[in-house]
Amino acid sequence: MKDTIVLYPAMGTGHLVPMVEFGKLISSHHHTTLSVKILLPSTPNTSILQYITAVRTAAPSITFQYLSPSQHLLRSLQSLISKSSKPKALILDFFNHSAVDVTKTLNIPTYYYFPNSASCVNLFLYLATIHHNTKKGYSDYNDMLRRIPGLPPLSHEDMPDPLLDRRSRGYESFVNISTKVRKTNGIIVNTFDKLEEQAFLALRNGACVPEARKPKVFCIGPLVSNGEGGHEYDDSGLMSWLNSQPSRSVVYLSFGSYGRFSNTQIREIAVGLEKSGQRFLWVLKDPSAYERRELSLEELLPQGFLERTEERGMVVSNWAPQVKVLSHDSVGGFVTHCGWNSVLEAIYWGVPMVAWPLYAEQRLNKVVMVEKMKVALALKKNEDGFVRASELEIRVRELMDSGRGRGKEVRERVLGARNDAVDALSGGGSSRVALNEFVELLVQ
Repeated sequence: MKDTIVLYPAMGTGHLVPMVEFGKLISSHHHTTLSVKILLPSTPNTSILQYITAVRTAAPSITFQYLSPSQHLLRSLQSLISKSSKPKALILDFFNHSAVDVTKTLNIPTYYYFPNSASCVNLFLYLATIHHNTKKGYSDYNDMLRRIPGLPPLSHEDMPDPLLDRRSRGYESFVNISTKVRKTNGIIVNTFDKLEEQAFLALRNGACVPEARKPKVFCIGPLVSNGEGGHEYDDSGLMSWLNSQPSRSVVYLSFGSYGRFSNTQIREIAVGLEKSGQRFLWVLKDPSAYERRELSLEELLPQGFLERTEERGMVVSNWAPQVKVLSHDSVGGFVTHCGWNSVLEAIYWGVPMVAWPLYAEQRLNKVVMVEKMKVALALKKNEDGFVRASELEIRVRELMDSGRGRGKEVRERVLGARNDAVDALSGGGSSRVALNEFVELLVQ
């Protein structure tokens, strides 16, 4: 009978999909004798159910178990333990950090999986140190943000929202996560060493963890979805339209599962795109669809916009098959919210970016993408976070002008990063070596 490892993701596409992709990688590993069980902490929505159905078809060796509100993690793990066997490991999404208390009781080795950049993991690990050394106020806090191992100098404004107010519950929760992650058996990160060399070295050397015992780190990425499953999608001519566009001529705009803008910002984006003169594919979410009926594109966009741009642009509502879009030959640029999955997908397909962070750790990702990786251009925002049409127009033109200036530089850098990604996943590449080490550790 195969030994079992249990994966416990957080719900939400940005956390579930990378964890499942990791499970698929483990189950297909040629040396493994491990079976993979994925515990889902709640009943998934329709799109996630469709994704799971597709995974079950493609990887039948992976099993899923739903935890009902009355079914606790402890009871589920106990059911997997027999007199002769128990799970070899539990791999947690960092948002499920409270599960560590259960695994400690059952003496199950526990690892954290971060669907984030190595830079973000450095911040999480170092946060407990920042907290304990900044009792005096924000001047000390900002000073320490400039000196996080492996990261460029950061400011208060680059932090995830929960870290902006140390009196908040969110801040307290993240400090707690930082403390618990330091004590884990190991950390698995969806990145590869050449993409974030300084951050990776700081992680590997334990520079963010002052304790003598430092968790092992395994960078096993980039793990990106193949785009199968997840939505029942009527193409509505999208792929046919992309097929008709010249190579590397289209800029793609998409802002993640929760990326919504005000009506005013939507109109400003439209004006900027129209004035840029560039071909575009824009995934547009209705800003208040949850509160009332969903508005049509004609109601959201400036009058006549769709007609004036129909020869060179396409706007789709709510969702597009992102992997199919980014891998398409006609797509030459990506305006992104800097969610890590989207960043990895763009790098994997060699698409340069304009960085427009919105929430979570995306502001930190932007700093690293622009200043360290140099695979993206940064948008300038007003103090209230608003982006003017003229700014978007300039950045889109700059990105798509691949023959000179910064547009050429970021395109060359992202193509180099793509080659590094392919190398990392190859037989002797850094990510494959890290995966082999991790599997060997489990089956000992």
